[in-house]
Amino acid sequence: MNKNIMHNNVMHNNVMKKIMCCLFSLTALAAGSTCAADAAVQAKSGDKNSAKEPAQAAKPEDTEQWEPVPVKVLPGANDAAPPSDAIVLFDGRNLDQWVMSKDRSSARWHVEDGALVVDKAFGNIETKRLFKNYQLHLEWRIPANIEGEGQARGNSGLFLASTGTEDQGYEIQILDSWENKTYVNGQAASIYKQAPPLVNASRKPGEWQVYDVVWTAPVFRADGTLETPAQVTLLHNGVLVQDHFQLLGETAYIGKPVYRKHDRAAIKLQSHHDPSLPISFRNIWVRELN
Repeated sequence: MNKNIMHNNVMHNNVMKKIMCCLFSLTALAAGSTCAADAAVQAKSGDKNSAKEPAQAAKPEDTEQWEPVPVKVLPGANDAAPPSDAIVLFDGRNLDQWVMSKDRSSARWHVEDGALVVDKAFGNIETKRLFKNYQLHLEWRIPANIEGEGQARGNSGLFLASTGTEDQGYEIQILDSWENKTYVNGQAASIYKQAPPLVNASRKPGEWQVYDVVWTAPVFRADGTLETPAQVTLLHNGVLVQDHFQLLGETAYIGKPVYRKHDRAAIKLQSHHDPSLPISFRNIWVRELN
């Protein structure tokens, strides 16, 4: 081999070595940059995780509410007795809290043996006071010797808000529904002509029955249109029979229910004109709700 060729080979090898060295250096540099970038990302991630640490270290007292303190109400001696903040509407002694619906004159039903007995000759009675939202307790009894059938057997009604002198308003039906067939949205504990009770919790005639009601009155706009509908929850003899039912309007014997603007209203008891014996009421009290 001549000297020129050997010289060229040596130069070529040197150049290749330099190139390889440069490539090795660049690779190492790139790897170092990647490691540094990964370290930076991990550091930032660590910072974020550190920022979340206070939420992970939540304490029980973070969700404790101390004010306002609920007003203390003393319950009655039993579940039927009025609590300390109740307004007693009938305690077996007199009708001082009631008036005739037709003209707001003194109520002319009768008090017999501590019970308020319907007098069908005079018509409906209602409370002197007007109410909006409330909890109501009321006990009623169908005569043991009741006669008749269907709607003509111990018929009466509890109007949660009276809107007129007759049967206008929002009625929960009172009726002998022990063994008495009628339309289901007209039996005891129905929202009359709107909603049958979830179950029939009636007791037989001659036994006292209990309605416990939570009533939320409808709200109207200034122009008379409905903003929020009325709502009622009802327990019949301790059994839930109406669960937050939203009324479609006032209850009506004929026609569809409609709303008419009103504000606070009396609670009304119905004197139904069927020929059966009159029913009785006792232990009526109400708690106003804000």
